[in-house]
Amino acid sequence: MQTAKKPLILIVDDVPKNIQVLSTILHEKGYNICISTSGEQALEAISTEAPDLILLDIQMPVMDGFEFSKVLKANPKTKDIPIIFLTAVIEPEKILKAFELGAVDYITKPFNIPELTARVATHIEIKRSREQLIELNATKDKFFSIISHDLRNPLGAIISTSELLLMYSIRNEPDKIQKFATSIHTSAILVNKLLQNLMDWASIQTGKLSPKIEKQNLKNITGEICLLSNEIVQGKNITLQNNIISDIIIDCDIEMTKTVLRNLISNATKFTNTDGLISINCVEKESEIEVHVSDNGVGIKPENINYLFSIEKNLSTPGTNNEKGTGLGLLLCKELIEKQGGKIWVESQVGKGSTFKFILLKKNEI
Repeated sequence: MQTAKKPLILIVDDVPKNIQVLSTILHEKGYNICISTSGEQALEAISTEAPDLILLDIQMPVMDGFEFSKVLKANPKTKDIPIIFLTAVIEPEKILKAFELGAVDYITKPFNIPELTARVATHIEIKRSREQLIELNATKDKFFSIISHDLRNPLGAIISTSELLLMYSIRNEPDKIQKFATSIHTSAILVNKLLQNLMDWASIQTGKLSPKIEKQNLKNITGEICLLSNEIVQGKNITLQNNIISDIIIDCDIEMTKTVLRNLISNATKFTNTDGLISINCVEKESEIEVHVSDNGVGIKPENINYLFSIEKNLSTPGTNNEKGTGLGLLLCKELIEKQGGKIWVESQVGKGSTFKFILLKKNEI
């Protein structure tokens, strides 16, 4: 499991003793420390790595704390770094000026250690919460953009095609009726899939969908999903092979795992040509199992692979028969696998196909 990065605090002070005392106190509290003895040196340090918080003295030669703060806040890349003035200056007008220049707090020397560490912790947490809120809002905006785009196409097709169906039913032309009824059915399936993925995604984001980890037989799971997916692959005359032949017992949430396999097979079908092949395989390891869903389809460009499981750049591209995608399937797969303590990735070659791999914990055979 990835360890959370320690917050970085930049101390800007020209008195070595002050720096030593502050560094010791904050290091013991678990922070990473960066030291600058002048405003110019601090700006250079920030250009290399932006800190999570700056403790800034006012009285420094050449560039004092106020001048440093002006420069920092004038730069769009650094303006949101919180500054706490830590200084011996106690004049009310100086304190007011510090806040007018964007300081989040003002502490006078000599300082009380518990008070200092409490204020630092508070402003670090506020910064983190603000960053998370910005990220969540960006994700929400992107999410609704995907939904509105992907719903518009199939719903538009249903409306326009149903109008044609109505016209040809009045004229009593069975061939036309069958053609447009089939089109409506296909679009309705796509809408249903999108809405199911949407509900699952929303449940994960709100914390309502938690994994129920139990011992399951992988062969039984893949067998059931292959049976349910036959209708999808047969539409393109694609062969779907389930190569899981032995009884492998894994720890997983069965419904989450089925959803992942269903989405991966659907995705493989979309990007595999007529008469192609999709296969499900696995690699057994000591304590885990790697499940592979492979196809001999069009493959994925290397520059697009990093965006497949990210909402930042949605890659909902048309399939080999111009099939439309929901744009949420792979994002959902990533969430569901990680909820179970596993990971998912893809290996692909353009023109040769793709293999989506995910890891789940393995139990001893029964």
